[in-house]
Amino acid sequence: MTIYEVSIEIDAECAAAYRAWLATHVRELLALPGFTSASVFEVEADEPEPARCGLVVQYRLEHHVALQRYLREFAPAMRAKADEQFAGRYRASRRVLNPLCEILAAD
Repeated sequence: MTIYEVSIEIDAECAAAYRAWLATHVRELLALPGFTSASVFEVEADEPEPARCGLVVQYRLEHHVALQRYLREFAPAMRAKADEQFAGRYRASRRVLNPLCEILAAD
């Protein structure tokens, strides 16, 4: 499994429209080969900026090869869709997480 994490800062004035767009965007990615699920989080900032909202999306993929294919074949067009509606009103950073181990709570 690979996790592809996208952190987004969006202008508060267009946050509702961005969230609506994001719901569709996430579904589009989940239809691609290798994507298995996604979680969308709202960031609770230590010192919130009233003019900005933070979101994090974690996509789970079957394996790293699926992510590489997405980045090569689909990412440029997907990112362009965000820019069409929200250019200059959001910032996104991305990172890839590969699990080392899982530790469960004791029963």
